[in-house]
Amino acid sequence: MNDLSKIRVHELAKELGISSKDLINLLLEEFDIEVKNHMSTIDDEDAELIKEFFADNEKDAIIASVNSKKEDIVEVYEEILNESVAKEKKSKKNKNKVSNEDENSSEIDEDSNDIIEMNDTITVKSLSDKLGKSTVEVIKQLMFMGVMAAINQELDFETAKKLGEKFEVDVVHKEESNENDFVEIDNEEIDDTLLKKRPPVVTVMGHVDHGKTSLLDSIRKASVTETEAGGITQHIGAYVVNINGESITFLDTPGHEAFTAMRARGAEITDVVVLVVAADDGIMPQTVEAINHCKAAGVPIIVAINKIDKPGANPDRVKQELTEHGLVAEDWGGDIVCVPVSAKTKEGIDNLLEMIVLTSEIQELKADATRKAKGAVIESKLDKGRGAVASLLVQNGTLHTGDSILVGSTYGRIRAMFDDKGKKIKSAGPSIPVEILGLSEVPAAGDKFNVIKDEKTAREMAEKRKDKLRTSYLNANHKVSLEDLYNQIQEGKVKELNIIIKADVQGSIEALRQSLEKLSTDLVKVRVIHGAVGAITETDVTLASASNAIIIGFNVRPDTNASAVAEKEAVEMKTYRIIYNAIDDIKAAMVGMLDPVFKEVIVGKVEIRQVYKVSSIGTVAGSYVLDGKITRNSSIRIIRDGIVILEGNLASLKRFKDDAKEVAAGYECGLTIEKFNDIKEGDILEVFAMEEIKPKQL
Repeated sequence: MNDLSKIRVHELAKELGISSKDLINLLLEEFDIEVKNHMSTIDDEDAELIKEFFADNEKDAIIASVNSKKEDIVEVYEEILNESVAKEKKSKKNKNKVSNEDENSSEIDEDSNDIIEMNDTITVKSLSDKLGKSTVEVIKQLMFMGVMAAINQELDFETAKKLGEKFEVDVVHKEESNENDFVEIDNEEIDDTLLKKRPPVVTVMGHVDHGKTSLLDSIRKASVTETEAGGITQHIGAYVVNINGESITFLDTPGHEAFTAMRARGAEITDVVVLVVAADDGIMPQTVEAINHCKAAGVPIIVAINKIDKPGANPDRVKQELTEHGLVAEDWGGDIVCVPVSAKTKEGIDNLLEMIVLTSEIQELKADATRKAKGAVIESKLDKGRGAVASLLVQNGTLHTGDSILVGSTYGRIRAMFDDKGKKIKSAGPSIPVEILGLSEVPAAGDKFNVIKDEKTAREMAEKRKDKLRTSYLNANHKVSLEDLYNQIQEGKVKELNIIIKADVQGSIEALRQSLEKLSTDLVKVRVIHGAVGAITETDVTLASASNAIIIGFNVRPDTNASAVAEKEAVEMKTYRIIYNAIDDIKAAMVGMLDPVFKEVIVGKVEIRQVYKVSSIGTVAGSYVLDGKITRNSSIRIIRDGIVILEGNLASLKRFKDDAKEVAAGYECGLTIEKFNDIKEGDILEVFAMEEIKPKQL
C-alpha cells in the first residue's frame, strides 16, 4: 500500500505555469513517466524532481526541447487512437463478447473523453456510455460510494463529479445553449442603408370614461365603444390609420385601474403616448398612473384635452393640474404638447394628428424590413374554431405567413395572418398589428416574439423555457425556511378564498388576477389558483370542487357538461361582462367569510335580598329584578362591593314554586347559580348576553 501523497497533473502544471499537455509530454520524454490525461496523479517525490528541474533550467527552453520531439509522440498516439477506434467498432458489432481488446479500447477512449459535460442531472446509463464503462462497473463504483442507483436512475452533478474522479475523468456542467444565437436578433449588425422610415406606434391612455375610445373612433371613423361591455374598453385594440399618406398605428388601452398591467404593456411597445384628459373632470387616479408609466418608459407625451364642447370644460385647469405632475404645457413655457379636442364634434382632431406625425418625425423612427421579424404580443385568446389566436405588433423586420415563431414559452408556424380590419394578408412590416393563427397554445399578453429558422428549433426552445418557468415556480412556492415556519403555521388561521378565472382573452385574466389578489386582507386571502382562456369546462369545475373554489367567467359561458357537473358538485359559477361587478361580488364573499364579532349586551340587574340553605340543592337566593329582565339561560356576573366575584351561568330560575323562563323588572324570583354557593345578601347579579354582529365590510 502506497502511503505517499499524490498531486494531479493539471494542479502541478498550474504551479509550474505551463499547460497540462506540455507537462504530459515532458513527463514522458524527460522522466519516462506515462500518464493518461490531466486528471492522472503523480507522486510528490516525482513532482519535487520536476520542480527542481524547472528551477535549474529555463522554462521556455524545456518546452521547446519537448516540442521538438512532439511530432513522434503525436504519431504514436494517432496509431493507438486508430487502433482503439477499430476495436470499438468491432466491440459494437459483438456486444456480447468481452475481450482484452475491448478493455484497451475503453482505456484509450478515456484519453479522448477526459472531460464529460452534463446538465444538472444524468442517468447512470448515459454516464456509463460517456465514461466508456459498462453499467455494472459504474453501479459497483456507486455502491462503494454509498449510492444505491439503478440503471435508469438520475444522478446529481456532485455525485457524477465524484464518480468521474474514480475513473480519472473530469465531469463539468454543460454550458446552457445560448438562446441569443436564435432569438435575440438585436445582436445582429445593423446595416444603416437598409433602415427605412416606419409608422409610429401611438398608445391612447387616460382615466376611465374620459373618451379615449370615442376619440379613437372619430380618428378612424368607426364605432367600437358600443360593442364594449358598459362602454368600457376591456382589452387592447390595435388599429392602423392613414393620414395624408402617412400610417399611424394606434393602441387603445383600457382605463379602469384593474387593467394596470395591460396599460403598462401598451407603454412598453409604444413610440408616442396620447394622454386623454376630460376638460370637465381634470386629472384622475388612472391619469396619474398613466403619466407614471410614460415617464418610466421614457415615451413622449401629447395631452389631448377632450370634451371641450361640454359646458363645464376648463382646459386651463387641466394644464394647471398637469404641472403638479411635472408636465408643463408648451404655451406655459414647457415642452408638453396640449391639444384641445372634442371626440363628439371632431374639433381639433386634425391638429392632434399633425402633432403625432410631427413628434414621430422628430424621433426619426426607422426599422429594417428585410430582417427576421420580432415584436410583442398585444393580446391573445382561444377561439373555438380557430384555436390559439394572438394579436402581434411587429416591431422590426417583416413577418410572413409560414414563418416559424417563438412566443414566450409557446411556439408555432403561422398558418394565417389578418390585419386590423380582418383582411387576410401574407406579410406585415414594422409597426403593423396583425392577428395570427397556428400557435401551439395561448401566449401571455406582453410576451416577446421572434422568428426562428425552423419549427423544430422553436419547439425545443419553448420546451426549455417551460422547464425553466416550472423549476422557478416550484422553487418559489415550495421552499420553507425555519423563520417562515411559525408564520406559516399561524397563517393556518387565515381563511382563503380560492378562485378560478376563465376569460375570453389573456390580458383580462392578468387584470382580474391583480385586482382580486389586491383585495386580500390579514383575515381573508384571495388566491387565484388557475386562470385560462376559453369557456368554463368540466375540468375547471372538478378543480373547483377539489379546491373549494369559486369559478369566475369573464365574457365566457360554461358548456353544458360543466353546468351539470357544477350543479351536482355544488360549485358556484359566476359570469360577468364588467370587471367592477366581479370585484364587488368577491368583496361581498370575503365579508361573508369573516368571523362574526360578538358584543356584550347588559340584559338586566338583580339584587340578592335573602339567602336560603337547602341541603339537597345548595344555596338558593331570593332575588328582586331591579332593571331589565333575567332569563333561565342567562350568563351572569356576581358583583360584591363593586368587585366581580364570579362570572358564570344560572342553574335554575323560579317564581314561587314554578320554573320560570324569564322574570321582568319589579318582580321577585328564586335562583341558584351553577357550581357556586357563596352567595350573600346585597350581592348584585349583572345579567348579560353575547350578541353576534356580522361584519358589513372588510
